[in-house]
Formats: sequence, C-alpha cells, structure tokens
Amino acid sequence: MSYQFGLRSRQRLSGVNPTLVRVMEVAISLSKQDFSITEGIRSLERQKVLVKEGLSQTLKSKHLVGNAVDVVPYPVSWEWEGFYPIADAVIAAAKECDVHMRWGGNWQVKDLREWNGTAQELVEAYTGKFYDLPHFELM
Repeated sequence: MSYQFGLRSRQRLSGVNPTLVRVMEVAISLSKQDFSITEGIRSLERQKVLVKEGLSQTLKSKHLVGNAVDVVPYPVSWEWEGFYPIADAVIAAAKECDVHMRWGGNWQVKDLREWNGTAQELVEAYTGKFYDLPHFELM
C-alpha cells in the first residue's frame, strides 16, 4: 500500500526546505507504516520550551530554519517499534534522493545514506543517551 500525506501534514511541511519535503514525500510513498508530520518549522520560543522540558537539547535546532521535521506513526503511537518502519522508509528515501540526512534514533550516524542495516539496528547501535525517534534533519 502506498500512503500519502493529508492536509495537516502538508500544512506542517509549509516553509520546510524543499529538499527535505521531497525526501519525506518519497518516504511516505515507500513506508510500510502510515505516518504524519507533527512539526516542521518551529519558533525559538517553542524550542526553548522543548529544551526546558528535556524534549530537545539545543537552542540551535534545525527546525528553526526549516531543515528538520518530526513525524509520528498513524494511528498515533509513541512506541518505538512504530517508528522503525518510518525510519526505514526515510533511510531508503534519503538514498534514492541522494540527500545527506541524520535521524534522532542515532545521532552518531551522520549520513543515513551510508547505513545498510535496519532502523532498529541503527537504534541498537547507538551508544548515546538522548533519543528523538520522531526527528529527521538535513545535514
């Protein structure tokens, strides 16, 4: 089955770097798990709140300039397993579009195009402490 973004996700992609929008559009068409865009461009005020709540670790987020998006499986679930097929699709899309990207499931891998395993293996290989599975960003 091929998924596509609904109106709300398309609205949340407004202002996002067109290269990242293209990767996400390819990813939704490849994904075995339907997903929605929860956030694209973000204000500095919102970023400050997210840092204070421990949901982000920087005030220099790529969301501030439209170079990052957050996603969630649909129907909505915050279980990690729901993010793996989405990340698999984004990894495939990054390779297909030849776009240098990073995922919050493993901050140590600086270019998803170079990863040859599954998203779950990517998370399991991470030795850091801060996970942000909804987050994908351009490098």
